[in-house]
Amino acid sequence: MSDNLTHIAASGEAHMVDVGEKAETVRIAVAEGRIRMKPETLALIREGNAKKGDVIGTARIAGIMAAKRTSDLIPLCHPLMLSKVTVDIDEEPELPGFRVTATVKLTGKTGVEMEALTAVSVTCLTIYDMAKAADKGMEIGGIRLVEKTGGKSGHYRNPEAL
Repeated sequence: MSDNLTHIAASGEAHMVDVGEKAETVRIAVAEGRIRMKPETLALIREGNAKKGDVIGTARIAGIMAAKRTSDLIPLCHPLMLSKVTVDIDEEPELPGFRVTATVKLTGKTGVEMEALTAVSVTCLTIYDMAKAADKGMEIGGIRLVEKTGGKSGHYRNPEAL
């Protein structure tokens, strides 16, 4: 199998990567995504009138919790002791909808890209869940890694992001 696919053993089966010999470094990952909706739904959320309550606050907490539980969701992810998770939810009237950005940090032996991507995904899904009574046609997309630092592979910046 390819040396680039670290979760695939030489014999072809999936396995968890051994990070025991890796150096501990500060690792940070930033991911983003968007949720598009009807202008009326955006106004409903902005004004705090969604039937289920505070959409933005609840979605932010859901994203943070999701980052912390990524290894329970993605089979080969290592359980990590995260030192920081932030989730920003910014209104984008031109969508209309919201841009979600998650930043995850730790000092450790493996990266936090999956945690940042999971935080963004679950934040968007929570917005959908809380507002679906008003708009079942919302669209989630554009979820991607924006940037990562730390580790052997060093710094990466998505040339198409932000």
